[in-house]
Amino acid sequence: MASAASNLAASIASKTKTKKKHFVAQKVKLFRASDPLLSVLMWGVNHSINELSHIQIPVMLMPDDFKANSKIKVDNHLFNKENMPSHFKFKEYCPLVFRNLRERFSIDDQEYQNSITRSAPIISDAQGRSGARFHTSYDKRYVIKIITSEDVAEMHNILKKYHQYIVECHGNTLLPQFLGMYRLTVDGDETYMIVTRNVFSHRLAVYKKYDLKGSTVSREASDKEKTKELPTYKDNDFINDGQKIYIDEENKKMFLEKLKNDVEFLSQLKLMDYSLLVGIHDVERGEQEQPEEESEDNDAGEEEGAESDGGATGTPPDSPSNTLDSNKPLGPGEFDPTIDVYAIRSHDNAPKREVYFMGVIDILTPYDAKKKAAHAAKTVKHGSGAEISTVNPEQYSKRFYDFITTIMS
Repeated sequence: MASAASNLAASIASKTKTKKKHFVAQKVKLFRASDPLLSVLMWGVNHSINELSHIQIPVMLMPDDFKANSKIKVDNHLFNKENMPSHFKFKEYCPLVFRNLRERFSIDDQEYQNSITRSAPIISDAQGRSGARFHTSYDKRYVIKIITSEDVAEMHNILKKYHQYIVECHGNTLLPQFLGMYRLTVDGDETYMIVTRNVFSHRLAVYKKYDLKGSTVSREASDKEKTKELPTYKDNDFINDGQKIYIDEENKKMFLEKLKNDVEFLSQLKLMDYSLLVGIHDVERGEQEQPEEESEDNDAGEEEGAESDGGATGTPPDSPSNTLDSNKPLGPGEFDPTIDVYAIRSHDNAPKREVYFMGVIDILTPYDAKKKAAHAAKTVKHGSGAEISTVNPEQYSKRFYDFITTIMS
């Protein structure tokens, strides 16, 4: 068997010099993940970025780019059978649009590819809206969320306007940074996934997490939620905890300006039910726990049999931002604002040193008949003046914004 393989290699090598070079240099990625779906995602993103690297970047996007998709069907009988299903399909929606968005969010395609494909994504114990499961990339930079076909349709509805908004605000937004949308078909089952930039840090651990909507009706974490390692607390918990966001006037002004523009945009698109995700990093606690975390992260890197990940930041050694990380070591509570784009440091007079990570999430709910019916039912139950979460988009955005302004200190 070995000699047959070497003969094959020799015959390929003898045909052309370029083939030989390519054959030798190619690194075989195994896309090793416990879930075959994740292996297919890793394979698909790897394939997609490789294909896109051969397509010239257009001067401008065309209307058809917002309807386009690329599909590949794989009948896999030999390659990496332990990890990959025998038959699967991978579809990427609007590849050129999402490539353009990644560029506008200053995310290098090679870096994106490394983050998703070098090592298996990690499952999160948190759940998104309606119990949606999600993962983070192994280096914690990106969130991979399973979505519904309705979400895919809504994404297509808003994509042109979303893209235009990102162009106009120069990527300076609290909205989700949508980086790729895919459909994976394994054993006839279709799964839709969307990749966004992680609101939280890849480096600074979050110790308290809130999902805020500006509504107080049924807005507290359940007892089941509270048993989790990092529970998602809600509006009433935030108020009852006496929690505040201690940021200085300049940061507050910039943050609220961004938020105002973002919610006005969502309101124009008739979108609602979104939340402000808030993560709080305690600098002192982080300082005490840091050495332990570093050794854990290094172990994880070695276990994959891959190259070591260059310390606890989990940054692939060959990614462009790694040079930035290595030139200037980050101290306790410090972050690289080009990577942790949602981070804001607490002001000097805050009760304790904290870093806040705040971004708007779950924006794909349109105000349709379903919401109108829920609103009518809740009004009957709670009375017309009650603070219920299913109001219309204009009311929702105003209430949401007003509530967020009150939590700043």
